[in-house]
Amino acid sequence: MVIVMPMCRNILRWLRPKFRALPLDESMWFHRQVAYAMLFFTILHVAAHYVNFFNVERTQVRPQIALEIHYTEAGGITGHIMLLCMLLIYTTAHHRIRQQSFETFWYTHHLFIPFLLGMYTHATSCFVRDTAKPFSPFDDANFWTHCIGYEGWRWELVGGGLYLFDRLYREIRCRRETKIVKVVRHPYDAVEIQFTKPSMKYKPGQWLFLNCPDVSYYQWHPFTITSCPNDPYISVHVRQVGDFTRALADALGAGQSQSKLYDELDPMGMYEIALQYGQKMPALRIDGPYGAPAEDVFENEVAVLIGTGIGVTPWASILKSIYHLRLSPNPPKRLRRVEFIWVCKDTSSFEWFQTLLSSLEAQSVGVSDGDQFLRIHTYLTQKMDVNTAQNIVLNSVGTDKDPLTELKSRTNFGRPDFQRLFCGMRDGILDRTYMNGLESTLRTEVGVYFCGPNVAARDIKKACKQAACQEVNFKFWKEHF
Repeated sequence: MVIVMPMCRNILRWLRPKFRALPLDESMWFHRQVAYAMLFFTILHVAAHYVNFFNVERTQVRPQIALEIHYTEAGGITGHIMLLCMLLIYTTAHHRIRQQSFETFWYTHHLFIPFLLGMYTHATSCFVRDTAKPFSPFDDANFWTHCIGYEGWRWELVGGGLYLFDRLYREIRCRRETKIVKVVRHPYDAVEIQFTKPSMKYKPGQWLFLNCPDVSYYQWHPFTITSCPNDPYISVHVRQVGDFTRALADALGAGQSQSKLYDELDPMGMYEIALQYGQKMPALRIDGPYGAPAEDVFENEVAVLIGTGIGVTPWASILKSIYHLRLSPNPPKRLRRVEFIWVCKDTSSFEWFQTLLSSLEAQSVGVSDGDQFLRIHTYLTQKMDVNTAQNIVLNSVGTDKDPLTELKSRTNFGRPDFQRLFCGMRDGILDRTYMNGLESTLRTEVGVYFCGPNVAARDIKKACKQAACQEVNFKFWKEHF
């Protein structure tokens, strides 16, 4: 019951705004911890049974031999089926396998269905009972107390029932009308899918599951929503890095082989995919939206949005929404500053959202009231040769824009020193040079939101703790999918 509850995403989405004190955004982490505990106790359980089988055969307490108990009774059969399911599920759940072959992880993880069926029927053979007296489920009511542990199915049925309800609701919702309205090819194998789904209402920072039956009927992959509720469409950005994403791009007419024509014109340009006569876009099934920590960005006075590589996608929707809200009659009252930090390994990554960032930077300066509301920090970690470095320096002379990003803010080289950045923000808040209006009796809330690898997340979380003080509180959240 406990291990399937964190996977009931619709139930968690309903609970999240009502129980903000609960760390529901860490449901995946909790799911893994329960799985580790389950593996530990399974090893103890199986070891104890094997020792017990040996003693039963040695002492002849029962007429059966250990081999018969293993493979002719319900307990032994279902137990070995569950062990096989666990072996495949656990070995393919490693993060490297998920990255290299998500399909393997996805399909083997659905072995939880025969696993749960085996668990429901595991105790029906009544191997563990209070006496050696024979049993029959049809004898009398004493069967329920005579067979020890058989009442566990009641707890399992609760968790399985809730999960079944959640999955059925997802199946019904994902089949509602969805129509692709535009596909845009971006540089470096990035594809933007714009679609409409009238039944879907979402908030900035949320994410969804996408399925394309023409590519794979059963595979669902998570993507961050990059549009904002003010847009007349819903969009996701997909980078072709795996079998599914490449096949999806091919089905949309924006695959790597199909893009050679556009690359000959301008490899750094953006192009809308045009359908030829008689062609039509493939069908999409969308399950979502689902909540994420980024929904709470507007509850902070200062928001720090950090992304690495493709991890920038959650902040596209947030940044768009911030701009629209600031121009609306009811601008956000609490949020006063936004720091956007983007760390990339190579210059190609900057092309994904260069146009969006340029417009947001210009808009931020245009509507600011003296203080710059949005500040963009870009970091390039790639080692460059001498010729590339000289070229960057030459192109920087006499221009107010960075030659790599075409933003007014300059690109930083190397990894960001988050402790120095956060301590600088803290000191600026305390001496009122960073943001005006801090009262001595109040505490400034700085929300730090990160999307990227766990190694970087630990460093950022540590920097938040070191920079926090009585007057300035740094709160850290990491996006999970």
